[in-house]
Amino acid sequence: MKPANHPQTNDFLSLLLKRTRRPLIMGIINVTPDSFADGGQFFDHAAAINQARSLADAGADILDVGGESTRPYAEPVSLQEELRRVLPVIEAIKAEITIPVSIDTYKAEVARAALAAGASVINDISALRFDPEMVHLAREAQVPVILMHMQGSPRDMQVNPQYHDLLGEIKAFFRERLDFALSHGLSRERLILDPGIGFGKTFDHNLEILNNLHVFHDLGCHLLVGPSRKAFIGHLLGGVPAGEGRDVGTLAALAMAVIRGAHILRVHNVAYARQFLTVLEAIREKPFYGQAENRRAS
Repeated sequence: MKPANHPQTNDFLSLLLKRTRRPLIMGIINVTPDSFADGGQFFDHAAAINQARSLADAGADILDVGGESTRPYAEPVSLQEELRRVLPVIEAIKAEITIPVSIDTYKAEVARAALAAGASVINDISALRFDPEMVHLAREAQVPVILMHMQGSPRDMQVNPQYHDLLGEIKAFFRERLDFALSHGLSRERLILDPGIGFGKTFDHNLEILNNLHVFHDLGCHLLVGPSRKAFIGHLLGGVPAGEGRDVGTLAALAMAVIRGAHILRVHNVAYARQFLTVLEAIREKPFYGQAENRRAS
């Protein structure tokens, strides 16, 4: 099956290239029975489609559909099962919702079928490493691709992750993946980098990444950050379990991501993210006089 034409691909790129100071909001739709953040409540196709409507109404700029859990220690699912989960959802979304859809998968066959069903972005947690056909599909389809950093695989990534130079190693990984992608005919403007919050990272690693996103700016790509409802937030809040209880803490992580230059925010609660960004953008548009002027005013 060849990928369909993607008129909305350019729409998504235009959103990125012409965006205001506000980052884009990517709403998460997990069509899985074991997602860490929503307890599999959208595993049913009808529930997933209703969630897509809700996220779009709340102000999502893009919807990210995934059919295989990538939570820590998760086991992979078969190709046919992943296809069974995601394709009806993508087809139903595209029948009534106009915003772009990304497919969250590292399998080229799933991505190909999803693109044919109407998706227009590939979100690959392996950064084109797990399936050698993915880079060829991305070149053929000419769609944006999200390259995520992960140490290990979902099954073992949280087994004592260690780095000698956290930021340096992630940046070196991105450089190698960019070189690989560009050498296979992908264009830099279509490549988006995700430092992989919670993927082979300790609590402290996640905080260090969020506070230093600016170190990745000179790679020349847009940055996506996905701290939503991750374990480090629950840890900082004294053990709040996964789910909606971490949404307020997520906003603090989003704030630092925006301040440090994130271009796309991947979140579960789009309504909260949109409200947060609306207020933050309004404040940032006003003049900032700095400490010297403040002293004079006092």
